[in-house]
Amino acid sequence: MDILVVGAGSLGSLVGGLLARAHDVTLVGRDPHVSAVRESGLRISGAVETTVWPGAMTTPPASADLAVVTVKAGDTASAADTLADTALDAALSLQNGMGNETVLAERLSCPVLAGTCTYGARLTGPGHVECTGIGEIVLGARDGGSSKLADRVGAAFSDADVQTTVAADMPRRLWEKLAVNAGINATTALARVENGALVDGPAGETARAAAREVARVARNEGVALSESVAAEAVADVAETTAANTSSMHQDVLAGEPTEIDAINGYVVDRADCQVPVNETLTDLIRAWEASGGLR
Repeated sequence: MDILVVGAGSLGSLVGGLLARAHDVTLVGRDPHVSAVRESGLRISGAVETTVWPGAMTTPPASADLAVVTVKAGDTASAADTLADTALDAALSLQNGMGNETVLAERLSCPVLAGTCTYGARLTGPGHVECTGIGEIVLGARDGGSSKLADRVGAAFSDADVQTTVAADMPRRLWEKLAVNAGINATTALARVENGALVDGPAGETARAAAREVARVARNEGVALSESVAAEAVADVAETTAANTSSMHQDVLAGEPTEIDAINGYVVDRADCQVPVNETLTDLIRAWEASGGLR
């Protein structure tokens, strides 16, 4: 399969690099990373050790079978616009936050699949990405149900030894992922701790409370997600990714804008019930962004 990865940062480079073991992959990102990959290949270290040689560009090519979108949520619209002149059979979002698939579907003429990814990734330098943990990619039709396209994409990912599940309940899975991100990302970013600190540490209850609020909003949106399942998902992910620095924590450390609007902020915007924990986390991260001229 001819695969284009739009947003070759940490996660995009890792997923694209893993897929390059079995497919023709082109990473679309920024220099100096793109130039380093083009000149010396992409080195993957950590839980996976290999060097691959995907294509690397700063703008998308003319065509591809599949575009895997891994840009930050705030960049989804611009990423879709850059793909306007690329002939695609399908697109797959592996992004944090909610609403990305809708934005892509509104701007692209191809079918759009929804996905989640729990692989841990950290870009350590130009041409080098660290796999900080083996996870799983789950993908399927964005509105739920069976999908022959999702089956085909899932099989292609499995051919590259990427742990993949094709699911018929993506709306519920996206809300569960939102609960995990709402609990872990802002909490670890504000406390400046790795994910494992939420397992037994004093910030753990804050993370679980944020997730329970997400479950209440999800149910009001017609998605069956219990508060206990949401809270347990936060605890499970925090434990399995204990050594990881969350993506929002990485953004704060790097002084970059976060995805707060598409995660905790999304919960606040969609809530027709009280979500005080998500409101507080959102306000604090937005205050940090504003203080640094990022908002």
